[in-house]
Amino acid sequence: MDPDASSDNPSPFTYPPTYEFPTHRLTHTLRNPDKQPLVLVACGSFSPVTYLHLRMFEMAKDYVRQNTDFEIVGGYLSPVSDQYKKPGLLNATHRVNMCTAAAEQTSTWLMVDPWEAFQSYQRTAVVLDHFDFEINTVRGGVRTPDGAQRPVRVMLLAGSDLIATMSEPGVWSERDLDHILGRYGVIIIERAGADMDQAIDTLSRWRHNIHLIHQLIQNDVSSTKVRLFLRRGLSVRYLIPAPVVDYIEQYGLYADEGPTASASSGAIAAEKEKGKDRDTGGSGAAAERSGSS
Repeated sequence: MDPDASSDNPSPFTYPPTYEFPTHRLTHTLRNPDKQPLVLVACGSFSPVTYLHLRMFEMAKDYVRQNTDFEIVGGYLSPVSDQYKKPGLLNATHRVNMCTAAAEQTSTWLMVDPWEAFQSYQRTAVVLDHFDFEINTVRGGVRTPDGAQRPVRVMLLAGSDLIATMSEPGVWSERDLDHILGRYGVIIIERAGADMDQAIDTLSRWRHNIHLIHQLIQNDVSSTKVRLFLRRGLSVRYLIPAPVVDYIEQYGLYADEGPTASASSGAIAAEKEKGKDRDTGGSGAAAERSGSS
């Protein structure tokens, strides 16, 4: 159990051995007392983490500052459990280590929470509940400059492929959609070539809690494409953070992940994967498709 969870606030969650919720970059005092504190959470495979995953947080930060009454007090990457069993999913230890190296060495405010990664599969709704519990129930939220406690809003950050799956009948349970979009909300980063209008229309009852951000500089780098490059022995430097490249080379990761693809077949495979890639933010979709609740 998280050592910060007291007997007054018994946790409804299970915890991996020696787990501690990371707070070393969590802002504990609001700068502007008129703002509502906000924590962003990105759930996904991160196999491996790319610059787009990290860039999503920066785009969201700009959007929040310019268009909302929120103040971001923290950002978290939450790698999915090995039990997700997605093709190309490296074991959780490597994925958490790569995310940690990327966050710690390229950002001043992002953190990696390993809670989801090192246990059985957890639905996205439950992951958000976990963050809400750790930040608001256990720690009492954050303080205003005058010392008052303020609850923190938790919000999901994801690529537009997630909202597309949410609009497909039968992929997500209605209960989880209402929990994620109704209680927490989501910030969606538009991915290259995606048309989100129809998807958002389908989810219109939660439209007030869906924030769509258009990419001003298009970036379609995905973990799927990075893995294809690595299998073909091609360089991925400047596609993913340098410490992640170093980690992959140190441990020889992804090189033996299936047969080597030719240039043409690799490009075709990448395009086919574009529409169904859940590397960013779609950790709940596949399991909920199969009926998990």
